[in-house]
Amino acid sequence: MTAPQPPVRGRRPWLAPLLLLFFLTVPIVEVWLLVAVGTRIGVLPTIGILIVSALLGTWLMRREGAKAWRALNEAVSSGRLPGGEVLDPVLIMIGGVLVMLPGFFTDIIGLIFLLPFTRPLARGLLALFIARRAARSGIDLDVMRAKVQPNTVIRGETVPDGPTAQAGEPTAEPRKPSDPTVIKGEIEP
Repeated sequence: MTAPQPPVRGRRPWLAPLLLLFFLTVPIVEVWLLVAVGTRIGVLPTIGILIVSALLGTWLMRREGAKAWRALNEAVSSGRLPGGEVLDPVLIMIGGVLVMLPGFFTDIIGLIFLLPFTRPLARGLLALFIARRAARSGIDLDVMRAKVQPNTVIRGETVPDGPTAQAGEPTAEPRKPSDPTVIKGEIEP
């Protein structure tokens, strides 16, 4: 007989049923909305709206995608750490796919990802999700930001802890730093 194994950390048994529910619910909502709109305005206008929204989504995805890639390239080439420029292409691609899918619910979500004035909201929610996942994993994002952001160098001097002797002199008392603030730590190469 084998002993029962402890649960693996990081596994979420509720995630699979939640995704299954999501993938079953979204098509039902889409069909319900299509039928509701189709009975209200007619079949041909509903199909026309879906075609126009797919074309509009394609156009927006190409335009906003090109802008996002240019902004990302400019940030990288100037040596600046890209912030929102990293998430924008991902959001635009997902939004374009959602708008091209037939249905009104996915069109609304896709437009939130595609439009330049609603994308910061989606970017903020995605950044919050990523930060929460990183915090649960034990990653300190503030330390990572400090390591990669420019102008985070703290100027100072190295002061030995114990008595030292200069070349040819007797042991001298430790020097006091010129700045009363002492930061203890390690020096990274």
